[in-house]
Amino acid sequence: MKIDIPKEPAIILHLLNNHGFDAYVVGGCVRDALLKRKPQDWDICTNARPEEIIHIFTSYSLKVLKTGIKHGTVTVLFHGKHFEITTYRIDGNYLDNRRPDKVIFTDYIKEDLSRRDFTINAMAYHPKKGLVDNFNGQSDLKKKIIKCVGEPKKRFEEDALRILRGIRFTAQLDFHLEETTKNAMYLKRKLIQNISKERIRDEIVKILLAHKPSNGILLLSDLHLLEFIIPEFKNIPKDLFNRILFLLDNTPKILEIRLSAFLFYINLFLNNPLTVNNILKNLKFDNKTINNVCLLIYESLYTPDFSSIKDIKKFMIRIGIKNLENFWALKIALIKESQAHSDFSNILNVKNTVEKILKEKHPLELKDLQITGNDLISLGIPQGKQVGILLEQLLDKVLENPNLNEKDQLLKIAKNYKPSIS
Repeated sequence: MKIDIPKEPAIILHLLNNHGFDAYVVGGCVRDALLKRKPQDWDICTNARPEEIIHIFTSYSLKVLKTGIKHGTVTVLFHGKHFEITTYRIDGNYLDNRRPDKVIFTDYIKEDLSRRDFTINAMAYHPKKGLVDNFNGQSDLKKKIIKCVGEPKKRFEEDALRILRGIRFTAQLDFHLEETTKNAMYLKRKLIQNISKERIRDEIVKILLAHKPSNGILLLSDLHLLEFIIPEFKNIPKDLFNRILFLLDNTPKILEIRLSAFLFYINLFLNNPLTVNNILKNLKFDNKTINNVCLLIYESLYTPDFSSIKDIKKFMIRIGIKNLENFWALKIALIKESQAHSDFSNILNVKNTVEKILKEKHPLELKDLQITGNDLISLGIPQGKQVGILLEQLLDKVLENPNLNEKDQLLKIAKNYKPSIS
């Protein structure tokens, strides 16, 4: 069995070995390589102490960041990429269900691997020494199971985030939970209340962006974890929950779309326009994401008025050009979910009209008008609120007939409107 290690981590291993130290690539990169998936990061573990790692790599004029030096981790910048190098360690006591109060460095790779969360993440590899797999991670990969290293309850008491990580891996890899591990997740589920909202959010995002997100969300519900993360889900009817799962699996892997699909029916069920906003704020999402998701759900609740070109343009202005593709995707998923024989003709016709409007560069906003407030003031219109009102009226005319968007014509119209606003 051979893993192809990219140039930079291979050189890092070589340099550590040349200075008399043990070193392996470890964790997720080994797991992903064995699954024939492209690793996102190549982490390295070694028996070299942090100060020795720093000395080695600075001597080759490489920049080294002391990113987690308290826990034995430094980051080497190599060819514009970041590589974490961590000293083999044994964790001290976990006092907050998240981090150890101290770490003890060790010279043995097995001791380091024994503190890790799941067997599939507790493997290390060296191009000459091969695979180190003391906890049967390779076998569990083949069986497609997520299983804790050692005693599951202890693992989750140490770091409750591991509960969400395990569920996330089932969704990302399409694996299933080993029974003892699953039971321990349920027993220790309340511990996730000790985890920061930001950490929980990050895991939820990864679950939602999995190939089949329904697997992860269903597990969160079955293990009664979802009610701790989003209490609004606690009393949601089973049929409505199943509709949410269907929506999730029928939308593209785009976060704002998946969040909209996830929260669409909870918004309807609770009949509160602020529900989605409050959920996303509680999970510490940024304002842009919150606003876009709320907008997508609001515009998708009912079919907007598409009876005229002007109405379609007003919809485009409300939702914003950047949100259009996300709207089509969510709307099509909703049609699939609600109709036995899905008919997309209406929405696709509107989509074609929108694309035509964009291609022909129809004016849609005040800034697109061939006239400014100063032009109106020069006509004798008092500076202030009346200028804004008249500009909006002119835009309304142009939305109906884009050919009117010429300065002379707009000035002529403005003169006719002048008495009504003075």
